[in-house]
Amino acid sequence: MIKRDYDDLSRLLKKGKVVVIYGPRRVGKTTLIANFVKDTKLKYRFDSGDNIETRNIFLSQSLKAISRYVEGYDLIAIDEAQRIPNVGLGLKILVDNFPNLFVVITGSASLDLSYKIGEPLVGRKYTYRLYPLWVGELSINKTPFEINEQKAERIIFGSYPEVINANTVNEKIKILEENVSSYLFKEIIEIEQIGNTKLLLDLLKLIAFQVGNEVSLTELGKSLGVDRKTVQRYLNLFEQAFILYNLRGFSRNLRKEVTKKSKYYFWDNGIRNAIIKNFNDLGTRDDVGALWENYLVSERLKKQEYKQIYSSNYFWRTWEGQEIDWVEERDGKIYGFEFKWKKSSVKAPSQWLNTYSNATFQTVNQENYLEFIK
Repeated sequence: MIKRDYDDLSRLLKKGKVVVIYGPRRVGKTTLIANFVKDTKLKYRFDSGDNIETRNIFLSQSLKAISRYVEGYDLIAIDEAQRIPNVGLGLKILVDNFPNLFVVITGSASLDLSYKIGEPLVGRKYTYRLYPLWVGELSINKTPFEINEQKAERIIFGSYPEVINANTVNEKIKILEENVSSYLFKEIIEIEQIGNTKLLLDLLKLIAFQVGNEVSLTELGKSLGVDRKTVQRYLNLFEQAFILYNLRGFSRNLRKEVTKKSKYYFWDNGIRNAIIKNFNDLGTRDDVGALWENYLVSERLKKQEYKQIYSSNYFWRTWEGQEIDWVEERDGKIYGFEFKWKKSSVKAPSQWLNTYSNATFQTVNQENYLEFIK
């Protein structure tokens, strides 16, 4: 079994606070909690938002009913908590009246659960995100040589736990196709009541072919036959559902630098490739640069989350065409990174050096990428 960064939930739990673990479906949230409660010495109640009785208890907002629900337990763990109506108000009653109780909940997508718990649990929760497997987690039981040898496989098939553990290419493809067809849009369809799943998939296909490039919402709308606002709405939903990550432009000199456009990256390379139905070897593809960039971005974001690196992330481009793939602003400093698949280095753009003389610049390639993402 691959050890997850959050496996020891005891270090996250705090009395009087709700620990919220968000993440896409099938990344291991249920397994994470199940493994923890199996070994904990705390007396626990492990429940699910699919349990109708539990839904009714929290929906009632009755202190008496909630008191009976938690009586005798040290820990309450609720999986798929977003399925409970008004779960935030119920949890508020719980933590306000039982300050010595530990509480942890999971949710498959932030768009619904965040609506339900946001205001009621202000100052009463800690939020964590669980993603497909991070290379730092895989490195616990593998040598750097093994991690590097399996790099191409992760770039093509991604890092969902089931995919990583699958024994054959066909099995990996089947899991990914099932994810796309059955789970990817589930929360979006249920919560936003969107009936046209073909439009959702077509938009994701267009984004998949533009990974690493700035996108025009107007052009996307024209291609799909919808207006710009609809495209923006769907892209926002994809972000909230942990399908896409939106990267904006960096600027301190508005006249020369592009700031209003976005780039979009997939949280998992395997999902991206499943959407365009291309699992060919890297040596036969013309999108290796885009796949490499997407892989580095998604792994860097996981590293920032799990290592608690608090950074604002951007890309940088001038109207004259000088650009940098990835810019981080943290601790009052600016760091620029350029991604290259080939084992080569590039010089920092002249306008970057002239405008941000104290900023750093580094090429990330196959020789040093593990330092960047692990």
